[in-house]
Amino acid sequence: MDVMAHFRTPSVLFLLVVPAAILAWTWTRRGGAVSLPFDHATVAERRWTTFFLRSAESLPALILALVVILLAGPQSWDEPRSKRVLTNIQFCIDVSGSMLAKFGEGTRYDAAMRATESFLDLRQGDAFGLTFFGNATLHWVPLTTDTSAFRCAAPFMQPNRLPHWFNGTEIGRALMACRKELIQREEGDRMIILVSDGQSADLYGGRDEEIARELVKDRIVVYTIHIAEGKLPDEVARIAGLTGGESFKPEDEEGLRRIYARIDQMQKSRLEKTQAEAADDFRPWALGALSILGLGLLALFGLRTTPW
Repeated sequence: MDVMAHFRTPSVLFLLVVPAAILAWTWTRRGGAVSLPFDHATVAERRWTTFFLRSAESLPALILALVVILLAGPQSWDEPRSKRVLTNIQFCIDVSGSMLAKFGEGTRYDAAMRATESFLDLRQGDAFGLTFFGNATLHWVPLTTDTSAFRCAAPFMQPNRLPHWFNGTEIGRALMACRKELIQREEGDRMIILVSDGQSADLYGGRDEEIARELVKDRIVVYTIHIAEGKLPDEVARIAGLTGGESFKPEDEEGLRRIYARIDQMQKSRLEKTQAEAADDFRPWALGALSILGLGLLALFGLRTTPW
């Protein structure tokens, strides 16, 4: 990696010419000899003494060089970390009149809403949206990580309290409406969990495969739960299979909860490596400067040129 990538302000490093010039002058200058009043006296040359004296005189220039480096903002690259990839999950709940049929201790609608709430606890950290549908669709909760609105929705969307245009079952329309919600999220995986109890005429004539192709193109996986007696509709199962999901048919409310747990296991949260980021790295340079400053203070006790 080049030098430019290690400093926040690499242009400041040009100031290193100043301590470099001081070092050059310290080691190349002549002088320092002391004339003593002795005629014809000879003094042996002390090269090691000169070396240690020049080394001590170089310490302030080295400290100045480290100060320049600190001003340039030294940086190091962190190790890439793993982060959880957000999954955008759109619940698509049927609220047609047939969802009032008995299922377990309550109705199909009640069981679907209770199981949905339990699934929220399994997927903490993901984003959830909630869409109700019949012959029309209603986006009750936009995609959000705040699940409080989900837990308050059940009493308001009871099928027996809805206008007549929610009495039918148009799964194709509902899936395409959920698709529009999901494609607004560019980040993260995308999933639809469809809970319904009926057939859907708007999937006939090859429309199911057309919808599946649209969903696959937008990287949306569909899991379908048929919460009724009888055979699971082929069109709905085909959409789930083509998008990489699966279809289920619970026999009771406990089976519905197990299905949600299985979906959680099948659609595991992904981890991805984040890009390494540059972080300030002053510590080694600051410690070096402090160490040289300590040596300089020690040198003042004995390694210095004196005129006597």
